[in-house]
Amino acid sequence: MASIWNGSISFGLVNIPVRLHPAVRPGEGEIHFRQLHRQDLAPIRHERVCTADGKEVPWSEIVKGYEYAKGKYVALTDAEVKAAAIETSESIEMLDFVKEQEIDPRFFDTPYYVVPAKGGEKAYALFREALRATGMVGIGKFTLRQKQQLASVKAVGDALVLEVMRFADHLVDPSEYSFPGEDGVRQQELAMAEQLIQNLSTAFDPSKYTDDYRAKLMRVIRAKLKGKKIEVPETRPAADTKVLDLMSKLRASLENGKGAGEAGNRKRATRAKSRNGTPRAARKRKSA
Repeated sequence: MASIWNGSISFGLVNIPVRLHPAVRPGEGEIHFRQLHRQDLAPIRHERVCTADGKEVPWSEIVKGYEYAKGKYVALTDAEVKAAAIETSESIEMLDFVKEQEIDPRFFDTPYYVVPAKGGEKAYALFREALRATGMVGIGKFTLRQKQQLASVKAVGDALVLEVMRFADHLVDPSEYSFPGEDGVRQQELAMAEQLIQNLSTAFDPSKYTDDYRAKLMRVIRAKLKGKKIEVPETRPAADTKVLDLMSKLRASLENGKGAGEAGNRKRATRAKSRNGTPRAARKRKSA
């Protein structure tokens, strides 16, 4: 992928020329819909209409406006908006270094790979290994697409990864909501819940989690293109959200999960045995 930003990372007097490349991509084959007219399937065009007179407004008559009170606006010209622009910088200056576990995950937004530019490889590797050894994350600011961004830089494998972060005032204070305390949790229920989680625990494998909705939707689209009638399944009743007997539900979950857990353990043991060098053919001969 092409770089989206070229500049440098600076910490102290060290300057590392780098490029930013996207670390994530849109979902493969992501499905997009257009709004169509039902009668002739013609695409719908969205027009700029004035709410005062109902007439379409040309781009030349459109200005930016800020709603300072309900239904009240102040208009700003492009020049006035530019007056608030900060000085752009092609450097990501590390302002602080903090422990990663001290950062609330809600602050993190979009990740990018930091790739060294020519001549910056040695300083890049030095900075990466220093971050890894100290367990620190660099925090800094930089300008991306005319906006000032807060960002973190951390070592991930052989790469440095920059994550654009949210500013503190973007986070919702949890005190706005009501959450239950632990007073009502019984020790026996807690022990069973912990056992259920342990039974279902496994190593994280992101490849096993797929977008089932997209696959089903593509099957519907292909069938529709072939002129097939789409069978719409009956809507299932909503799950019962009332906890009538928490203990019995936990006990049933443990009993249902026991077989699956044992089967999973057997599969893991088989894979481990295979990795230890026991040929598959030999296993077949032994079982025969």
